[in-house]
Amino acid sequence: MRCGPAVQGNGSWVTVRFSLSAPPGRDGGRRAAVRPSAVGRTTALAAAVLVLVLMVLVIVRLPWVGDLGMHAATVQRLRHSPLDPGNPLVDADTPSPYYSPWMLLLGIVARLPGLSVFVVLRLAAVAGLALLVTGVWRYVRTLSAHRAAPALALLSLLLLWGTTAFLWSGFTGMNSLALTVSYPSTFTLGLAFHFWAWLTGALRREAAWPTWLGLGVLCAVILLCHQFSGVVAGLGAVATVLAARPRRAVWPRPAAGLLLGALVLWAWPYYDFYALFGAGAALEDVHRVLYGHPVARYGLVLLGVAALVPRWRRDRWDPLVLFFALGVLVAGAGWVSGHYSWGRALPAALIPAQLAVALEVTGAGRRRLRACWAVLLGGALVVGAWAQAGTLGYVLPRGVLPGVVEDGYRPPWTGYHWITPWVRYGDVVMAEGRAARQVPAYGPYTVAPGYPDFFLPDERGRVGATVRYFAEGTSEGVRRGIEREYGVRWVVGRGGWPGGAGLREVARGPEGEVLYAVP
Repeated sequence: MRCGPAVQGNGSWVTVRFSLSAPPGRDGGRRAAVRPSAVGRTTALAAAVLVLVLMVLVIVRLPWVGDLGMHAATVQRLRHSPLDPGNPLVDADTPSPYYSPWMLLLGIVARLPGLSVFVVLRLAAVAGLALLVTGVWRYVRTLSAHRAAPALALLSLLLLWGTTAFLWSGFTGMNSLALTVSYPSTFTLGLAFHFWAWLTGALRREAAWPTWLGLGVLCAVILLCHQFSGVVAGLGAVATVLAARPRRAVWPRPAAGLLLGALVLWAWPYYDFYALFGAGAALEDVHRVLYGHPVARYGLVLLGVAALVPRWRRDRWDPLVLFFALGVLVAGAGWVSGHYSWGRALPAALIPAQLAVALEVTGAGRRRLRACWAVLLGGALVVGAWAQAGTLGYVLPRGVLPGVVEDGYRPPWTGYHWITPWVRYGDVVMAEGRAARQVPAYGPYTVAPGYPDFFLPDERGRVGATVRYFAEGTSEGVRRGIEREYGVRWVVGRGGWPGGAGLREVARGPEGEVLYAVP
């Protein structure tokens, strides 16, 4: 480094100024210094790419935990009968909210020769992940022009959660996304980010009528594909419109888009969308867990909440601040009123907070303040990555993982492919518990649905019949009557189960279960 004096006179005083510059190179030029911002941008992008590679490797394995069987069964029904699929889980002619435009497309793809349902779900996972990444990229670009902002935002969405890994569809944590990436919720959330980006652009340029009508149709598709993520998308849209404060003359255009979207929802032939408003009571208990252990599950997001404060001070109509407020309002109302299914709106509070801290790192303002946010976010991302390190277990052998990482790994379910040499598509299988949640993925039906079914009128009777069938004190005559009533051809039960005395053992599974043939 060179220090050269420069003397400047100003009447009665003289100032001495020193100029700092890099020494000249051999060619007389200056050596370019590596800017910290460029290093940070490269680091963020490399980390985001590394996480995405991990997600792609998870897709190759497609671990089975949770609702994968439900979505595989839905594709099975649409594959065999796209116009009249019936109930996806039981042998009944009822509608289902799982028959969405996205699943219909997957069912049609599954009709191509050589494509199994699980291959199609892997393709769905790739499409959903790509849509989510590009959607985040586009939406963040509407909030910041900094080239590092999208990568940091993606890392925040995946890693800025809590100190305990959390799994739920529609939540973007890395561990959660690894197990739900093939679900319609991931595809829908990706559509939501694109929807917010498109909506922001339409408001800024006061788009013409066709754009607003297209937005209305897209909003309806989002709601049909995954209703809970559709609520999050709707809250984000409301926040975007409120933040833009469009002129009164523009309002008829979005109103027309909303009307067209409502008509699309009404016209969808596979289920009555508006009937779902009465289904909340059946879902409250299962969603109570969303409000449990908030610090362990969402504690790191508090850094994002702190980042929303300077955004609110700069602009009382900031879209992320409004988005967060609406999410807190809906989720909080669910907790106070006992409508725990409203907790599915929690991403509407989490997403804007996660994005806000990423934008503070790359935003305008004092360099020291940005550096402070960068250090805080970097530390929080490291903690979040460590909390979700068990995700590595889905791509690496368990013996390779350190003990503390292996402890956070949740082994996937085995599956019931071992019954397929005997059980055919459309056969009715008596099963309970996890078996009832997995068997329909291969084409058969079960007596009782493995998941709550709002549109199945005799759900309670089917559940009761299954409980009686597997109860130890049930007589053989009662079991034979249940088999005749529901057309049962096969039973999946535990080895040594007393009720298997009158059945013929056909095969044994890897976890001690037995496939019985009904006489």
